[in-house]
Amino acid sequence: MMTEKHLSDAIFYLFGLIIVLSLLESYFSYKQDKKLYETKDTLTTIYLMGVNFLVNLVMKTGTFLFLDYCYQHYSMVRITNVFWYWTVLVLLQDFLYWLLHTTGHFVRVFWAVHVTHHSSEHFNLTTGFRSSVFEPMYRLFFFVPLALLGFSAIDILFAYYVTQIYGNLVHTQTIGKLHPVIEYIFVTPSHHRVHHASNARYLDKNMGMLLIIWDRMFGTFQEELPEDEVRYGLVKEVEDRGPVNIIFHEFIALGKDMKKTPSIIDKIRYLFNPPGWSHDGNSLTSKDLQKQLLEEENGIYVKS
Repeated sequence: MMTEKHLSDAIFYLFGLIIVLSLLESYFSYKQDKKLYETKDTLTTIYLMGVNFLVNLVMKTGTFLFLDYCYQHYSMVRITNVFWYWTVLVLLQDFLYWLLHTTGHFVRVFWAVHVTHHSSEHFNLTTGFRSSVFEPMYRLFFFVPLALLGFSAIDILFAYYVTQIYGNLVHTQTIGKLHPVIEYIFVTPSHHRVHHASNARYLDKNMGMLLIIWDRMFGTFQEELPEDEVRYGLVKEVEDRGPVNIIFHEFIALGKDMKKTPSIIDKIRYLFNPPGWSHDGNSLTSKDLQKQLLEEENGIYVKS
């Protein structure tokens, strides 16, 4: 039976592995002059990781107690077979993470939280630690269905952290494309490079953490293409890259946009519509940019 000590030990050793691998990648990047790491950027990542750790620490007990309460009092089924218990738990947890992650890209108030993870113009193993600082404050609500379906709080958290470690490992440019079968089923470094790109074609794609099949099923999949080299970072880069502004810049921008309209309905739309939506149509969402790109490419094709 999974215990809190097992969970703590697993987190310690798994994150320790990521740190060691990050140091190795940084060393070989320096030796081979690949410039995958930049000191100020890495320090910003460490800062964001530290703030996220503190938020996680504050939320840890409440998250566990809430999930455990739902499990103890409202769970509808119990899976007794160990193999099927963990298989179903990992699959459902990964799908719910996909849903959480997709919400973070298509609902602006949640994007204001998640944007910190995409704020780096570099992409390496430490990028996975550039955390969405305030996500622990609402993440647990996406995992409540797991407790209601008969999965214990400690097992839910264990499954999440193990798959999150996998999610950290795909933040790398040192691994190319893998075997087609692996690329079809699992999230790979190639898939996640697309996810962190600012190219119009790649925006809001490949949301999965462990399995890429959710993106294939729901239309958010995009392959990494050699003719469209990945550019990392945000479509509109942050001018003030100070540590506080990195966390709050999108909240500030959201507040300014909401002040542009007297309509209460439009103010609410700014909160819950995709990033780039505006009441006057003066800015573009990722879907608008992709539609524009498709029209340009089709136009080029017709002319040729």
